[in-house]
This record gives sequence, C-alpha cells and structure tokens, in this order.
Amino acid sequence: MNLRTRVPEMKNNGYAVRIIITVGLVLGLLGVGATLLAQDKKSQFERGETLIFVDSLKGETLGEFPSKWDLETGTVEVNQWEGMPVIAYMSRATIMPLMSTEDYLPEIFTLEFDVYFHLKGNEAYKLDLDKLGQFDIRSYFVNHKGTKGMMKENIREPNWKHVAISFNKRALKMYVDNFRVLNIPNVTEKPTKVSFGALSHGARTGLPSVITNVVITEGGEDLYERVMTAGKLVMDDIHFETASAILKPESTKIIDKIVKLMKEHTDLSFSIEGHTDGDGTEESNLILSEKRADAVKTYLTENGVAVSRLAVKGFGESKPIATNDTDEGKAKNRRVEFVVITIE
Repeated sequence: MNLRTRVPEMKNNGYAVRIIITVGLVLGLLGVGATLLAQDKKSQFERGETLIFVDSLKGETLGEFPSKWDLETGTVEVNQWEGMPVIAYMSRATIMPLMSTEDYLPEIFTLEFDVYFHLKGNEAYKLDLDKLGQFDIRSYFVNHKGTKGMMKENIREPNWKHVAISFNKRALKMYVDNFRVLNIPNVTEKPTKVSFGALSHGARTGLPSVITNVVITEGGEDLYERVMTAGKLVMDDIHFETASAILKPESTKIIDKIVKLMKEHTDLSFSIEGHTDGDGTEESNLILSEKRADAVKTYLTENGVAVSRLAVKGFGESKPIATNDTDEGKAKNRRVEFVVITIE
C-alpha cells in the first residue's frame, strides 16, 4: 500500500562525531515525589550523546514487520510514504525496541520520534514508559494521568509532530516541536524501557498512524554536570560533510557548548582525537580523521579557546568502538574524542 500523505525528507546526518571528556567521577543523588506541570516556554531539549537505539528503517522490506522492533499487540508493517520508509500501524497496536537487555534505559536519557496526524477521526499515539505509565499524544495536547500539556499551537492541516523526552535521574520533560509541554520534576521510580502504541482508525481508508525517526540516547543533561557525574561525555551530534572535514552548520551549536565549558573551566585542556569508520582506505581515513579533529580545534580557537590548551591526533579506523558491519556501529566509530590532558 502506498500512503497518500507526504512524509518530509529524512535528514542525511553525514558523519557523526563523538566527543569524550574524561574527568573525575561524582555520583548524584535521586529525589522522590511526582508533580506534573504544563509549561509555556521554548524547548531547552538537548539530545544525549551515546546512541542506545536508532531506526531509520534503511534496508527494510515493505509490508514486513520492522526488524529492529518487537510486537506486543496488534499489527504494524514497514510502509512507504512518497518513497520514504515508515512504520505504519495497520490496527491498534503496540511495539517496542528489540534490545539485548530487558532494562535498557539508563539514569539519564533522551528519546525522540516523529508522528503524523491526519486529523481524521480519533487519532492518538501512546508512549508508555514503564513505571511512569502512558503518555497520550494528540494533535493539540499531551495527557499523562489526567494532566494535560497543551501544544504551542493546534495544527489545522495534516502534519508531522516531533516528540522529544529528556529524563535525568528523577526529572522528566516532554517537548513537542521544540516546545515544552510537560515537566515532571520528581519521579518516584526510574523508567527502564519504552513502548510505542497508536490508535489507527484511518488504516481502513489508507491513512494509518505512522511513526519514524526513533532515536534513544544516553545523556542529555547539562554538559558540565554530565562530565562530573559520569566521568566522561560522549557526543554523536557533530557532523561533517560526507568524506570531508567541513563542519555542517548544525554542528557549531554542539561545539559552542565545548567553547563555553572551556571558558568556564580554564583548567581543562584536551587532546582532540579523530576517528573514522572502516569505509575507505586506511591511509585516507587516517588523513581524514586528523583533518576533522583539526577542524574542530580551529573552530574552538576562533571562538576564544587558547591554542595552548589543545592538541590534535588522528587515528583513522584503527580504534573502532563498535562493529563496522552496521550503520549504527559506523556512526559510533565516526567520532572525535576530547580527552583531558595536562599541558606543561
């Protein structure tokens, strides 16, 4: 079946970058209690750094069940919307990421996905974080245990909504289209897994509920707090043009945080170490990795970080941290690590 409504182009993220900052480990304490607040303010959502789960549906067979998922109830299938792959709910259904461990959500994580509203009939998406319960996502509000968080504005024609959640040990925030709709400052129990459901009354007429671009990451709190809590920071949100050392514009926002961190903590110095995946030759990857690390160094120095606090190394494909046989593994291997050093 060919769905009739337009899906926006999926982003080509090119080469992702991972930044690792190693410092001392300080453990945080958890709080108790739960209160829901609806906030009318712009999003401060920050995606985490370490990929836990990502599904672009690349290589999936149309009409089949998506290979990275498990089914709890109902029927879903991989479908195509103007040439783009989506997960279509062919009935009221619930799916969950297919993971190697049962409890895979860490103490600090972010969760993102896109859903489409046809504005036909009783449409709703059901996000279930175990131990927290179900979030009911509609075209103009989100409901959790009887408390509504209103969208910034109602959509008046069929359109996408981008939903994002950040969880930091005991606090949960939900955003829709870069607008915070819910804030739970004190959570009594930490969620450990997630499932995605939907009403799909429109499936009978060729307009099933659809979901795509699901990303779950570890991390997502304040940069320095993450460093001091975990002892390191891993970032996958810095991207380059394909096979080059030219930073993509969206990457500067991430590096600006490193600039700010280094200006606020003048005792930090880093070795900027570039890494690639296994595509290409060893020689070309070695050169590319150093050029990319050097490009990040240049951006830092041009924005006020002293060159004396930075060193550069390129390792090419010689130090993989994941398999190069999958897109996810390659994304993890394409990285720049910021390693704390002492400069005499």
